[in-house]
Amino acid sequence: MEFYKGKIEEVYNALDSGEKGLSADEARARLEKYGYNRIEVKKKRSPLLLLLEQFNDPMIWVLLAAALISLALGEAVDFYVILAILIINAVIGFVQEHSAEQAIEALMKMASLKAVVVRDGEEREIDASELVPGDVILLSTGDKMPADARIINLNNLQTQEAALTGESLPVKKETAGYSKDLPLGDRKNLVFSGTVITEGKGKAIVVKTGMATEIGKIAKMIEGAGKEDTPLQKNLDKLGRFLTYGTLGVCAVIFIVLFVRQGNVLGALQTSASLAVAAIPEGLPAIVTISLALGVQRMVRRHALIRKLPSVETLGSTTVICTDKTGTLTKNEMTVKRLLVDGKIIEVSGAGYTPIGTFSEKPESLELLLRIGLLNNDARLEKNEEGAYKIRGDPTEGALIVAGEKAGISHLSLMEKHPRLDEMPFDSTRKRMTTTHEIGGKRYAYVKGAPDLVLALCDRALLGGKAHTITAEDKKAIHKANDLFSSQALRVLGFAYKELKASDPKDSYETNLVFVGLQGMIDPPREEAKHAIAKCKTAGIKVVMITGDFRGTAVAIARELGIEGKAITGEELEKIDLDKEVEGISVYARVNPEHKMQIINALKKNGHVVAMTGDGVNDAPALKSSDIGISMGITGTDVAKEASDMILTDDNFASIVAAVEEGRGIYDNIKKFVQYLLSCNIGEILTIFVATLIGLPLPLIPTQLLWMNLLTDGLPATALGVDPSSGEIMKRQPRKSKNGIITKSFATRIVAMGTLVALCTLAVFWYFLNIKSGASVEYARTIAFTTLVLLQFVPLYIIRREYGLGILSNGKLVASVVMSVALQIIVIYTRLGKLFGTVPIAAVDWLFIIGAMWVLFLLSRIMDLILDALGMPGTD
Repeated sequence: MEFYKGKIEEVYNALDSGEKGLSADEARARLEKYGYNRIEVKKKRSPLLLLLEQFNDPMIWVLLAAALISLALGEAVDFYVILAILIINAVIGFVQEHSAEQAIEALMKMASLKAVVVRDGEEREIDASELVPGDVILLSTGDKMPADARIINLNNLQTQEAALTGESLPVKKETAGYSKDLPLGDRKNLVFSGTVITEGKGKAIVVKTGMATEIGKIAKMIEGAGKEDTPLQKNLDKLGRFLTYGTLGVCAVIFIVLFVRQGNVLGALQTSASLAVAAIPEGLPAIVTISLALGVQRMVRRHALIRKLPSVETLGSTTVICTDKTGTLTKNEMTVKRLLVDGKIIEVSGAGYTPIGTFSEKPESLELLLRIGLLNNDARLEKNEEGAYKIRGDPTEGALIVAGEKAGISHLSLMEKHPRLDEMPFDSTRKRMTTTHEIGGKRYAYVKGAPDLVLALCDRALLGGKAHTITAEDKKAIHKANDLFSSQALRVLGFAYKELKASDPKDSYETNLVFVGLQGMIDPPREEAKHAIAKCKTAGIKVVMITGDFRGTAVAIARELGIEGKAITGEELEKIDLDKEVEGISVYARVNPEHKMQIINALKKNGHVVAMTGDGVNDAPALKSSDIGISMGITGTDVAKEASDMILTDDNFASIVAAVEEGRGIYDNIKKFVQYLLSCNIGEILTIFVATLIGLPLPLIPTQLLWMNLLTDGLPATALGVDPSSGEIMKRQPRKSKNGIITKSFATRIVAMGTLVALCTLAVFWYFLNIKSGASVEYARTIAFTTLVLLQFVPLYIIRREYGLGILSNGKLVASVVMSVALQIIVIYTRLGKLFGTVPIAAVDWLFIIGAMWVLFLLSRIMDLILDALGMPGTD
């Protein structure tokens, strides 16, 4: 049965239990039937399997094959260098992934509790893992709930359920049964595993344990909400397959041509293997990883901690950010914003628990209104060691304390001067609280509660510091102000007082009251969140609010933050075709964890890359299911943090914008070095391919190819990973992740640039072979080798120019180019030449190499103009 429905007697019958609980024997039998009250853990991948998975990539397979062929042909240097690069890349990937996927363990920590249970009619403390359905447990302030339970009886019982439902205020519990379907946050006769008793005490009967609890259901959703590959992972996978199949095809053609022409299987195989080394940018996986890791370091300085490297890039393609309201867009600190006193509406500045703010006016009765709120109060305002203010107790009462402190009234001093003499505590039926105090030698009853109920108890009202008989017009004005405050999503309390006589009995405390005023409060939006959402709009990113709070509150906060669009509740969500209507909805209120999953899935079906922010247990499945989950570092639960890809260390929504900017910049840099590497490698492969087809000697030998790849992949390409972002990066619309890295325009430019590099290299090689007198094949090959190395720096300038970056804008890149040239000179003019098959180049012949660079530059500029005219821009 749905245990929040029906009378408590029906629950007893369904669970075959009663108010006296179970016997020890029956509890043991049920433990056998239902199992322990704990969260189950899915078996993890072994470290060895995780390491082996790093080699599950088509690009890696081809390189491994090329390495083995090199070893078989006696080219040991090629074999060991390729193998070293592959191992380094695998280790980096393994270390990054080994510490992930711990969300279920975090949930287990929440379940390791003790519980006071009634067994055989006696109270005893047991390990919470031994609880079973039908057990009767005792609840008291400060307890963390060990299971889901139906309340039997209570005394002012309140629970903090923000982590589970998103509701920012403590929930006042009740015992009544319900007859209709209700969302999780409205089932006030239930207490839930993992939530905390903030006030009161009670007794409840356990209805669900372990994986059957609401937290257990979330654990199942986390387990089942697998992570899809990020857009970058998908794009690099496509690129790897493209390079693999293309390389194998070209190598097969070369092998056949050489075998038919020369009849030498080993020679043809060696050339084909060297071609594979040239075609595959073996440094690409490592450079992508290094670029992402460097981006992670920069993002930490901007208060964003990345747990999974590919998430950096995913941020750059995000089109929708789904965010929880409480504590993410708002401060999660109730704040008094408006007052009604002496017939005037007063604005109160400041936000949160820091007692700094001003009043737009200070009417005569203001001090009394604030004093009632301070004395009729069980909360405390505290300042921790870091200087931050916190509330101990009910956040609503905390807001009243902060309002009084803003007016210069010390709560502690006031309580010491006018201690509480008597009280009538709040309960859900009376909806008000009364305390009595001695002030100026007289006794007063101070009352606070629901405005309509408090007003109904008043026969006078305070105006200008004087009480007068309340009129219909007075009541109308008070109701109008209350409605206005409520329409602005403020939680409103009414305040009144009565001067008591010594003979007044307690039941007369709340009669013939004098109405003083109203205080309206709200969990205010973060100021920085407004600016962040405005930036998101400029960057083409939609912000969607998802909350367990009421629609009115959610809409008011959304309006203040600048979130535009339709608002619906979880109940309404279940009645619509969300896949069709999701684009027009920006606010979801009173939602359950299952609803969050539906929203994210609907957005994904509509082609969006979805980021989800949150801090509670209820957010964990959605955090894991989204393209990138973003949890809060300060207020976030362990469960949310472990399920997320990124943690905001300052809980600041604005840090997401900085992370998006960083993500876009990193993706631009990845595109730059992919374009650079492939242009260079295509230049290399075409140089060998064309030379082989037209009968020229090999312009490059395998060790030269590998050296060249290390120079271009290792130094300049890595330096591209720290290129500065374009100034217009946050004014662009999000890129379409379906496009991939290799678009038509992108591929055309890569092939065109590679072709020009190959033509220039072959022209120089042919000249020194056939026209330059006295040049040996080794000398011509050294010239071609050096020409190709230096020609590859021309695309660096061309590519970066497309992003509006100057030559000297990246000091590391300039240094890497200088170092690469220096290393090439060392290879030519030192004993290393024997290892790489080079000979010294005459000084005059450097003019041919420099001339080839200028020719390539001019041809590249002409190519740019032609492609731009054909609608193929360089930064598509």
